[in-house]
Amino acid sequence: MRIGPHELPNRLFVAPMAGVTDRPFRQLCRRLGAGYAVSEMVTAKRELWHTLKTSRRADHTGEPAPIAVQIAGTTPAMMAEATAYNIDRGAQIIDINMGCPAKKVCNVWAGSALMRDEALALAIVEAVVAAAAPHGVPVTLKMRTGWCATERNALALARAAEAAGITMLTVHGRTREQGYKGAAEYDTIAAVKAAVRIPVVANGDIDSPQKARAVLAHTGADALMIGRAAQGRPWIFREIAHFLATGAELAPPATREVKQWLVEHLHEHYTLYGEYTGVRTARKHIGWAVRALPGGEAFRAAMNTLDSIDAQVAAVATFFDALAEHHPLLPQAAANDDLLALEA
Repeated sequence: MRIGPHELPNRLFVAPMAGVTDRPFRQLCRRLGAGYAVSEMVTAKRELWHTLKTSRRADHTGEPAPIAVQIAGTTPAMMAEATAYNIDRGAQIIDINMGCPAKKVCNVWAGSALMRDEALALAIVEAVVAAAAPHGVPVTLKMRTGWCATERNALALARAAEAAGITMLTVHGRTREQGYKGAAEYDTIAAVKAAVRIPVVANGDIDSPQKARAVLAHTGADALMIGRAAQGRPWIFREIAHFLATGAELAPPATREVKQWLVEHLHEHYTLYGEYTGVRTARKHIGWAVRALPGGEAFRAAMNTLDSIDAQVAAVATFFDALAEHHPLLPQAAANDDLLALEA
């Protein structure tokens, strides 16, 4: 699997999720089997580039190549400028966001709202490709199937984007109107794959090794992108990789191994955010990790009252040590529908 000049170790990708896929989480997923990870959405608004929020999102310290940065904006000039800015700061791949369904993004005509204006969407693609080309940086595009059930135009946009120089397409199998509700459909992704020559990535509701195999077979996609199902279960990437390679399910990870992964992730998280913000933003990651486990809900309620690094780490360690006494292997997670209902 390649994106421009970059050869990837496998075809399992971490989806960019605002408030979730920061550098520590991306590194954890890659450590546990993901072959590629895209940054959280970075705004194309120049006046916000030097804010603490944006600087954290653009932090790639120690991250393995290729460094992929997703940008979101509303005009070709703004997006071209953001492309150059992020390349100057180490971006090796630029990803255009035309998939975010959040109201605060769509209300300013960014994200998936761009799919309603194909001329503007294509002008943005052309501007970003032109800004990246002198640096040899490939540009990818993430989009949905369309704005709503009656406005599914992913196929037309995919063809136009390929002609404009996009090197890879990711399609989430829902419209913007659906948000994350209902079931993802894969017929549109299959149609896009059949219509273009560049790699196509399938995204949406891939929450198990069996589902991963089925989506690949149905769509013919070159790769899979996984988002919400990795929240609290980042080892899903190695589970899928093992299943695709052997046809056999991988045994659940050891409970103490999960404890080690989570504690190491927490320390990376605190390093990026500091104690005050780090402890508070770490709560969601801990909550996702324990919510399906015996005693997880009670622990999460108690853990949310802690406000120091030492107390939070000690609580997590104690919880998993106690769990390991009765469950050397991590108990199976909750139903997939519950996992997919989680959002940052």
